[in-house]
Parts: sequence; structure tokens; C-alpha cells
Amino acid sequence: MTNHSRRTFLGATGLAVAGVAVLPATARAATPSGLRGELDKYLDRLEADDLFSGTVLVTRDGRPVVSRSIGYADQEKGIRNRADTRYCLASVTKMFTATAIAQLAQRGSLSLVDPVGKYLTGFKPEIADHVTIHHLLTHTSGLGDYMQIAGYFEESATWTTPRQMMDGTLRYIRTESLAFTPGAGSKYSNSAFHVLGCIVEKISGESYYDYIRKHVFRPAGMTASDFTLLSQWKTDSRFAHPYPTDEDGKRYDALDRGMFGVIGSPAGNAFATAPDLVRFARALNDGTLVSATYRDVFVTPKFPMPPLPAKPGLPEVTNFIGYGMDSAILNGVLITGHLGGAPGISTSTEWYPGRGWTAIHLGNYDAAPGANVNQELRQLLAS
Repeated sequence: MTNHSRRTFLGATGLAVAGVAVLPATARAATPSGLRGELDKYLDRLEADDLFSGTVLVTRDGRPVVSRSIGYADQEKGIRNRADTRYCLASVTKMFTATAIAQLAQRGSLSLVDPVGKYLTGFKPEIADHVTIHHLLTHTSGLGDYMQIAGYFEESATWTTPRQMMDGTLRYIRTESLAFTPGAGSKYSNSAFHVLGCIVEKISGESYYDYIRKHVFRPAGMTASDFTLLSQWKTDSRFAHPYPTDEDGKRYDALDRGMFGVIGSPAGNAFATAPDLVRFARALNDGTLVSATYRDVFVTPKFPMPPLPAKPGLPEVTNFIGYGMDSAILNGVLITGHLGGAPGISTSTEWYPGRGWTAIHLGNYDAAPGANVNQELRQLLAS
């Protein structure tokens, strides 16, 4: 088995801002031209050392400043990554699920204090009666990661339809016990976001996948985004294959090793291009997807995370949990968005309120030491 257990393909994502070690930037980039120069030098080094494969797109006030693709979407077929390559997003997907919940809250179809049992059956009373939508959104429910439940990967590998993915995963989550009283702690939870997706289905009467397509992707103009079947991911040249490394440091195609299910879930593994994620950030913030009021409710910080250990010479980062969109303050600059990670996948979608920057990085390699593109983007854009 590789150094990436199959049980970590979504669980390794972490929060958008939690646990991020800030690395010193190679230089500061106060202007778009300065950013282009510094980021090009950085990516040139990563490309030369084969440390990053993917696409980086940075815009300011909607205009592209940096657009760069390096490496291969399919190494076996010699297909290179391009600006329009579709990447697996891992937990960046959680922002779409949170947006769906925001839309339903805005319509009055749910309240953030509603318990899970108001919409879904089959849960233990400690969950049904006491875990609220607020808890699910903020990773304070006490639920954990369904992929860590014994037997989940073995059974999910046999599923062949999106319905099996949604219903089968929920069946496993119903067996969970809470790690703590809801609201009394914090634990990153893929299970919580899957439950949120099931609530979207219950209220809307649509499948989760159709809801996101119709009410998030379509109005945002995300024409290249979708929840894609594994069979298409393997064969369609528009999609990037994930390339993690084994114990010997050799890269391999994770799609050949049964590490991904038939389709993604409300917790992760939708697909998008970098330009589509810029469109999502714009549509979320300009009132297209939700009103300005509900945008502010969902994208602003809800509570701070415990501080990271201070390191000499590095700027302090303050991290916050939000409603599916998390935040950090670096050098006095607010950063909002989400990260994603899985075997051979490293992604981020972040924007800088008040500064006009939107930064996307979509990689089909793991984030390696000294090659964390999201950290470099933060250092350059928050200078």
C-alpha cells in the first residue's frame, strides 16, 4: 500500500486555514507586475524540480494577472495541463454545499438552529435532537469522518451510481457516535458536510448533484464544473489525473489504485477549472448566488481557531472557522476561502476582501515541503 491510505482521500484536506505553516516569501509583490515576476520564478523552480503539476490563476478586480499551467494532466498519454483542465477539488467542494445551505436559509426553507432530526431520520437521539445546521457548518457537531468507519471503503468501492454514494454514505454516518457534546469542541468533519448535502436533498426535492448544478454552477457561469463519474475521470482527456508518490518517492496514477469512489460527495471531489472557480468567488460575492446579507452571514468568521505555535521570523496568522468558507488574517490582511487535499490533489480557492485579489491553485500532485503553492500565494498577495 502507498503512503496515502485510501481512507485519507478526503480526510487529509484539513480546514482552509487551520494548521497552515507560513513560509517566508521569496520576495514581496505589491503590484500585478511584481506578482507575475515573483510567481513565475517560483513556479519555474517547482517545474524544474518536478514538485508541482497544475494550474495557478490569480485575478485582480476580475482581470487575470497570472495564468500558468505546468505538468501533465495524463502522464501516460502525454496530455499537458492547460488553463481549461478540469481538476478534482477535494474539500474546496464544501463551499458549494455551504452555498446551497445559504440559499435555503435565505428562502426561509431552513433555520441554522434546526436540528438534524427535523429533516433526516435514523440518527441516534444525541445527534437528531442536538446537532444543528450551525454545528454541521462549523465542524462543531462532534461527528467525524465517514471514511474512517470500518467497512466504508470496501463497500463504497462497489457502488456504481450517485444515489448509492449519497444513501450509502449516510447509512454509515448514522452509525456514528459523537466525539463531544455539540458545540463543546471542534473536529473537522466530512460526515457533517455529507449530512448537509442530504438536508439539501430533503428540502429541495432534488438530488444534491442536480441542486448544485442548477443553483450554484449554472447561475455562476461555471460551465466546466460538475460532479463527474469515475469512469469519465479516467478516460476524458479534459480531466487531470492525480499523481501521489509511493514510499520510494515514485509518482503513480491514483485512478489505477481504487482510491476514489464512483462520484464525489457534498464533502468533496467536485470538478472545476480555475476560471470557473474565479466565477464562483465572484458570483458568491456579487449577489448572484445569495443576497449580500446572507453572503456576509456565511463568509465572515464565526469563531477563532487556537493559535499556531509562533515561529521566529514568521508573521503571525490568525485562523477562523466560518460556514464552509474559512478565513485567516496574515499581515493584517483578511483571506477567505477553502483548501482541499487528497492523494495527488492539492487545491485552494481564496479571495482577499478589500484588495480585489482572487487566487486559485489546482494541483494534481501532493503539496510537497517547499512547494506549497497556496502558502506562496498568500505571502505574495498579503504583503
